[in-house]
Amino acid sequence: MIFGKMFGALRAQLNKLANFFWEADPIAQMQYEYDVAVEQLKEGRVGLEQYRGLVERVNRQVKEGEAHQAKLEAQAKAYLKAGDRETAAKFALELQKAKTQLEQNRQQLQMHEQAYQNNLKKIQHANKKLGEVKSKIQQYDAELKMSEAEAEVAKLSQSFDLNVTTDFGQLEQVIQGKIDANRGKARVASDLSQQGIADIDAEERMEKSMAEDALKDLEVSLGMRAPEVTPVAEATKDLGPAERAKATE
Repeated sequence: MIFGKMFGALRAQLNKLANFFWEADPIAQMQYEYDVAVEQLKEGRVGLEQYRGLVERVNRQVKEGEAHQAKLEAQAKAYLKAGDRETAAKFALELQKAKTQLEQNRQQLQMHEQAYQNNLKKIQHANKKLGEVKSKIQQYDAELKMSEAEAEVAKLSQSFDLNVTTDFGQLEQVIQGKIDANRGKARVASDLSQQGIADIDAEERMEKSMAEDALKDLEVSLGMRAPEVTPVAEATKDLGPAERAKATE
């Protein structure tokens, strides 16, 4: 009783272990079963070849028996024609034994030939099934890999969702924040670079005007240009009383 329970528990554990390997890599298990079947088929083919040798041997015995029977018949007829019945009777008895042996060989040949054809048909059928299994293994392997890839793509599609609640979404916000900060720094630098531009422009205009005046003075000193005359405003005359009276007349 105790040993029976122990054996049952051990068998259950072995079944679990076998199921684990089957589920872990079913394609590899199918390939293993296929390889085992191929080896068995090879052994069956070797056995069939040996059996065919037996069939050929029996077939040869039948042909030899037919030739021996024909020879005995010819010898018995020859002695009968010669009037030697005693010798003809010996050949007739031997011929009877040869016919019995030939019939037995023919029956064995028929039986062995039928068995060979049946086994040959079974092996051909098994070979065909193995070809189908091999094709299915390749198909299942491709489909399994494709389904695994599709599952990974589905998980990646969820992982790559740039939602703010996902890691990628949060990382995107961090990146956008850094981009905004960098753009802010660039804008501040640009705004600061405009300070003092008006003063620089005014100084450049003043220097340009001074240079123009210096050039004009040089032209005047070289006689290449007449000196500029500054117009004098006409002074207003102060009229006396007589003149004012005259003016009012």
